[in-house]
Amino acid sequence: MDQRTRVLVVGGAVLLLVVALGVQAVAIDRGTVVEQDAEAGEPYPGNTLVGVHSWDNDGRLVEITPDGEIAWEYAIDDSRFFGIDPLREGEAAPGIEPQEDGNVVLFALGEVIPAENCDEEHLSYEATFSHGLDPHEHCVKNRVILMDRSNEEIVWEHNWHDEMIHWHEVHDAVVTEDGEVAIIDMGKNRVFTVNEAGEITWEWYAADHIDQGTEFFEEHVEASPHVDDPDDYAKSSEVDDWIHWNDIVETEEGNFHLSVRNYDMLIKVDPETDEIVDTIGQPGNHSVMQHQHNPQHLEEHGTVLIADSENNRAVEIDADTEEVVWEYTGPEGDPLQWPRDADRLPNGNTIITDSRNNRILEVSPSGEVVWQFEDPDGAVIPLPYVADRLPVGETAGGPPGYELDERTAADHGVTEQVREAETLARWVLPGWMHLPQLLNLLAIVLGSAWLLGEGALYGWRRYRAR
Repeated sequence: MDQRTRVLVVGGAVLLLVVALGVQAVAIDRGTVVEQDAEAGEPYPGNTLVGVHSWDNDGRLVEITPDGEIAWEYAIDDSRFFGIDPLREGEAAPGIEPQEDGNVVLFALGEVIPAENCDEEHLSYEATFSHGLDPHEHCVKNRVILMDRSNEEIVWEHNWHDEMIHWHEVHDAVVTEDGEVAIIDMGKNRVFTVNEAGEITWEWYAADHIDQGTEFFEEHVEASPHVDDPDDYAKSSEVDDWIHWNDIVETEEGNFHLSVRNYDMLIKVDPETDEIVDTIGQPGNHSVMQHQHNPQHLEEHGTVLIADSENNRAVEIDADTEEVVWEYTGPEGDPLQWPRDADRLPNGNTIITDSRNNRILEVSPSGEVVWQFEDPDGAVIPLPYVADRLPVGETAGGPPGYELDERTAADHGVTEQVREAETLARWVLPGWMHLPQLLNLLAIVLGSAWLLGEGALYGWRRYRAR
């Protein structure tokens, strides 16, 4: 085949592929998908409240009915929403009386704000941390809000400014037994409690307790056989996301369980003494957990249910032995991708936030899907962060994994790798582009590269012929 014929064939194929992709861009509208399987089991009753991180900065709260209808939605422009904590019956919080109707929710978010509303100290970080935003034209306003959803009235708020929307956001907050709010702050690598008047009543900095040079670092990082270079776990700069803790829970005795994501660990801190009184996991030991999110502590059973994000599974472990008592990796051939929340419901079902798949799953004790809300194009819950079944929320808990049916993780093999590549593409490509469209785009890129090569070859031959 001569060059002219090759160019015509490949050029025609590329043109057809471009037209096909354009048609798909206009025609594809898969919308949300709701599935219920009565044979697999009964979903736990109630609507589901979802905190949406978003692939960009389109964060929101979304309340979804069992039929997949949107019962309520609350959004803030240029934001990312993270932890949510619906107040339960009889629970009090700053600025409000004990709840009866369950309409009040505590939630955390980061909001991008323009430079004129930022202090100079929050506009000076390196562009490499900005994720496409000009680092000198914005900062982030971290907000922890108590809202009455019946009228969307903000009844209490605590906020502060920081450098960036990514890695410096506030991932979680919880109402404490004494009616204050406990907050984890990724940007300043601290944990603190604040009262109704906005006064900080307790503050705990990671640099003072678990960084390089501390007894904790020596015992858990430097001594870990799974850590090649301890310096990788140490703070390197003021804007370094070296801890990335993402969950806080108050225990029955008044301590705080913290999820230290970058250490692959959970730690328990006594706010009376500032001592670390217990740990679960070990830096670099990914057989237990890897970059986990939002653990649910089933204290009365001595287990912890973990969204084991980088291992793409929900896993329940014995808090003392760290042995797996229950595990779920997704339906056969449709693996979880970066799950970031998993809660045991009172009836033994488990609700899982499958972040990169834009879906919420509820699975039975045997791991069968009894309900799911899937949003393939990310129109409603793009990159969801957490999901709570109303009105019980996370703290209700349920039976431990060793009382459930035996569950063996599905073997996804190559499927998992393909799905992971597909979901990661959503960071840079439109949400409607899935595997077929990605292959279409790849063919266009390769065909175009071929044509450029042919053009270069033609030019070289003309040059040599002179």
